Amino acid sequence: MLKLIRLVAIGLVLLGVLPAAAQQTLEAVKKRGELVCGVDGSLPGFSLLNAVKEWEGLDVDLCRAIAAATLGDASKVKFVPVTAKERFDRLAAGDFDVLTRNTTGTLQRTAGTKVRFAVVNYYDGQGFVVPKKLKIDQLASLRSGSICVTKGTTHEFNMEAWFRARRLSVVPLSFEQDQAMYDAFFASRCVGITADATALAATIVRAGKAADHMMLPDIISKEPLGPYVRDGDSQWLEVVRWTHYAMVEAEERGITPKSIEALRREAHDPSLRLFLGLDPGNGRALGLGEDWAYNVIKQVGNYGEVYEKNVGMGSALKFGRGVNALWSKGGMMYALPLR
Repeated sequence: MLKLIRLVAIGLVLLGVLPAAAQQTLEAVKKRGELVCGVDGSLPGFSLLNAVKEWEGLDVDLCRAIAAATLGDASKVKFVPVTAKERFDRLAAGDFDVLTRNTTGTLQRTAGTKVRFAVVNYYDGQGFVVPKKLKIDQLASLRSGSICVTKGTTHEFNMEAWFRARRLSVVPLSFEQDQAMYDAFFASRCVGITADATALAATIVRAGKAADHMMLPDIISKEPLGPYVRDGDSQWLEVVRWTHYAMVEAEERGITPKSIEALRREAHDPSLRLFLGLDPGNGRALGLGEDWAYNVIKQVGNYGEVYEKNVGMGSALKFGRGVNALWSKGGMMYALPLR
């Protein structure tokens, strides 16, 4: 009987039903004492090594929040820059624990692949920027023109599909890296450039070229951005997902790093006590300490604070919340119940 059980177990592993190595990400992070995150590394507002060699951005702070949840210390993170083309292969290969690289969640990127989309931490859409001197005011006017785009992104497919659906032609000029794409655009090698609208605006503002360029009014796609993890590790997927939800929940409740200590001392609401780790349950379900959400908010902040600091009114970009506002304020940000 024991021999039969062993044979069945071996067979399941060979069939991919029990991906043992993939089930150990949380354990590996704890043992290593450091979280490794794959990031863009050059995108203002999302992930950027700034002038004083400090990492900053919305995706960077999500990584720090995951480190706070799993290790109790938001500073225990290593950031690994990765290109759009290589990001999924390197994640699947184990080069980093989580991919937080302003990456769109789509069906074909997750169904039947080696990676899984975890949660939306920013809603965006694909836009186009052109030089003002060309006096172009609509996307259709770019027909037959060359448009700079990054390889390995949803932007390639979306752009060609948009023009083809209207029986128009377009000439994509593709680049391996984002910076090469922007360099080519600024050198007038293409008449337009396309990417997530926020990324376009952030990069052009940071380059000091906003006065010479304009965003066309056409937004041609939905780009729900968020982190990815390896397939087969449901526990790690839940840790990443619920870390983001904890930050949104904290904003909904008005919990900040400054107020959280007083709330812990005075909390009587059962759901709040569960969220703050005063009553057991959530931590045990995730394989974390019960104070995981407390550590996230205390060390990193709630979603609204992180948004405002990196891309909102407290940043150089000054983007409004728009669809990224809380659901209760007309936006789409909504935390599933933390219970």
